[in-house]
Amino acid sequence: MGTFTLHSKTGKPMPSVSNGGIPGKKCGTIILSAEELGNCRDVATMQFCANKLDKKDFFGKSDPFMVFYRSNEDGTFTICHKTEVVKNTLNPVWQSFAIPVRALCNGDYDRTIKVEVYDWDRDGSHDFIGEFTTSYRELARGQSQFNVYEVVNPKKKMKKKKYANSGTVTLLSFATESEHTFLDYIKGGTQINFTVAIDFTASNGNPSQSTSLHYMNPYQLNAYAMALKAVGEIIQDYDSDKMFPALGFGAKIPPDGRVSHEFPLNGNSDNPHCSGIEGILEAYHQSLKTVQLYGPTNFAPVVNHVARYASAVQDGSQYFVLLIITDGVISDMAQTKEAIVNAAKLPMSIIIVGVGQAEFDAMVELDGDDIRITSRGRTAERDIVQFVPFRDYIDRTGNHVLSMARLAKDVLAEIPDQFISYMKGRGIKPNPAPPPYSPTSHTLQTEI
Repeated sequence: MGTFTLHSKTGKPMPSVSNGGIPGKKCGTIILSAEELGNCRDVATMQFCANKLDKKDFFGKSDPFMVFYRSNEDGTFTICHKTEVVKNTLNPVWQSFAIPVRALCNGDYDRTIKVEVYDWDRDGSHDFIGEFTTSYRELARGQSQFNVYEVVNPKKKMKKKKYANSGTVTLLSFATESEHTFLDYIKGGTQINFTVAIDFTASNGNPSQSTSLHYMNPYQLNAYAMALKAVGEIIQDYDSDKMFPALGFGAKIPPDGRVSHEFPLNGNSDNPHCSGIEGILEAYHQSLKTVQLYGPTNFAPVVNHVARYASAVQDGSQYFVLLIITDGVISDMAQTKEAIVNAAKLPMSIIIVGVGQAEFDAMVELDGDDIRITSRGRTAERDIVQFVPFRDYIDRTGNHVLSMARLAKDVLAEIPDQFISYMKGRGIKPNPAPPPYSPTSHTLQTEI
């Protein structure tokens, strides 16, 4: 716990000391308190309605909403949920909402939960209607006479002898389910299939020249190899056979020099799998000697390539991750958007690492963090694309180990949530983890 005084000039928090800020100018105090959250995976889903709430608006009824508070160990309360506002009614029915049990009561079923009811005002000066207290254990009883609460305004109660309440709030439904984690599925046997697609377009520069992003420096890895190694070495541990399809796009390939946007780096169309990350790097270096960098930069073929495999296994036993490493401007934006919208329904995620100094505006658009991508009036079911620019991770001190660790962390940050969103959306639960192998549980008999 700590106390800070706002510096009146900079607005930045500073430790509260006598000579901080401008003398005689104190802007206020911020108190930070913390409590370690318990390891409770349950998520509670509940819905409430209210009846005969106090009328607060002069020209109308009320615009009620509720605020839920978790009680802390020190007796204070912390906001953990706000409902939506239901306009112009004294008998609102709020939408059901889900909240982690650890956020509601930190896994302590008897801890007080305080609920305040307000009438919303446009200027933010919401009128207090009343409050009540409950607990997780009480709520878990579900809809019953125990979960009808009188909303009480303490000030009104003190002033008016005949005051009963300011309305009632009723629990309509309550359910809990355990939230499964990414590792629960991995322990249960779900396999992560990792595919790499590398950009071989001419904009990367001639691989024999040191200015090229594909330049094969005998002393250090180029940007493509570094990005591949950083991400691949972590994700390969989630794939039991360590055999990875590796593709290239945007090059003229032997023997006839046709342009391909979906060719195997190892030259084997029947089996594009490479053994481990080292196998992919070896195939990548061999490809640079045999193909001619060309163009345009088309993503849709490699996205659809992986989507074909993902569409065949939608039972939760496998999940597909496509890593695209590229130097820039995409040529088939409309087709790629359509491919991603289609792939968003499948057990699949796409990581795009941008290398070089190009503008990556299109890649940011494909990464649906801010605005979910659409194609032909259809919106992607979920966000499955994560984009990171490689240049943000080049350490000026030359410490590539730290740089690549940060790159891998940020690149893989969204995969578990994307994975869970697919499994949850399909109602797929993880298989139970097999019991740990114990050599002592097996007795060997030897006949002499």
